[in-house]
Amino acid sequence: MDFATLIGLVGAIVLIASAVILGVSPDVFVNGPSLLIVIGGSALVVLAKFSFGQFLGAFGAAARAFKFKLPETQAAIEELVDVAQVARKEGVLGLEGRDVDSPFLAQGIQMLVDGQDGDTIQQLLSKERVMTLEHNRSGAKVFTALADVGPAMGMIGTLIGLVQMLSNMEDPKSIGPAMAVALLTTLYGAMLATMIASPIADKLSLRMTEEARMQSLYIDALKAIQEGTNPRIIEQLLSSYLSPKERAKAGEPEPANG
Repeated sequence: MDFATLIGLVGAIVLIASAVILGVSPDVFVNGPSLLIVIGGSALVVLAKFSFGQFLGAFGAAARAFKFKLPETQAAIEELVDVAQVARKEGVLGLEGRDVDSPFLAQGIQMLVDGQDGDTIQQLLSKERVMTLEHNRSGAKVFTALADVGPAMGMIGTLIGLVQMLSNMEDPKSIGPAMAVALLTTLYGAMLATMIASPIADKLSLRMTEEARMQSLYIDALKAIQEGTNPRIIEQLLSSYLSPKERAKAGEPEPANG
């Protein structure tokens, strides 16, 4: 569970809700037509931009913003060095049935066991990496589009409310409800974009970058293992994926400049 995402989104909603409750009656901020225009209208406009599969798949991908978590880079390196040591001592067949958390790594280990050469492993896993990137990128694009469309639909609702208000100026009782639609649609659109769609899109983009980096680390390690590279050399090779702070913590030397 990614508590940063959960705390950020829930905390923002709680703060806004608290401001509403501490002010006037919360019922003032609930308007069916406004919700229909912003939520329903935004969803339909975004659907028009993508296929059904991309649209529905984005909501499944959104769950990754909350619960998806990659292993720490140092822990992944240690696991891969251990895999390399087993392969060096027992041969790649000694890796048969090895339990690992990453399906991507498990797929690569199975390729080692099946006797695939290093170039084939790199080629196949690189294709898998690209497909994963495309899936994550598609989900991020849907929520980015939702962040763009939400405020626009709010503005459309505002114009609808203003037209209704101006067309019934002779009836004072109609002015209030029409103005509520005008203002609340803008509010709903801004909240949808700022508090939900945009943070999820950004987090999916971050997840995409992190996962692609981790998969690149796995590919480099598996290719080196297939080629019979010494585990210590593999560890040094993979240490380039560590940040300077992680290098210092692990006691690794800084890479040479120039």
